[in-house]
Parts: sequence; C-alpha cells; structure tokens
Amino acid sequence: MSAVPAAPARVRVTVADAWQVFTLDVTPAENAASLKARALASARIDPSEAARYEVKVGLGLRNGASVVVLASRRRPVR
Repeated sequence: MSAVPAAPARVRVTVADAWQVFTLDVTPAENAASLKARALASARIDPSEAARYEVKVGLGLRNGASVVVLASRRRPVR
C-alpha cells in the first residue's frame, strides 16, 4: 500500500517590501527557502536578493495560514 500524498495547503504570503499579498499553494515537502523564492518572484523582486529576506511563519502551514516575507535588516524610517 502506498502513501497518499498530502494535499497542498493554500497560504497567504505578504511580501512587505512590495506591499503585496499573494495566495500560494505549498506542499508538505516544500521548504521555507522555496516558498520565499516563489513569493519574491511573484512580487517581481530579483531572486538573487533572496538572502536579504527572511520568512516569518507560525507553527506549521495549514490551509489559510499567513506568512510574511520581509527584509532581514531593518531600514530607518524617514
């Protein structure tokens, strides 16, 4: 008997620098780096800049969960 793969979860990803919210499907096998890369690509941010961003997520990714992708270093407010 083979295991049935889990259904993807649909999550809301906010890319703070772009002030945009995207809905992305994630599978249990996907890691945070992959999710971050897809979110940045959706926001039209150069993938080579991915190291400058971090992912904030609660415990586990369930259907409807919220994820935030934001710059690793804070910038001064002017």
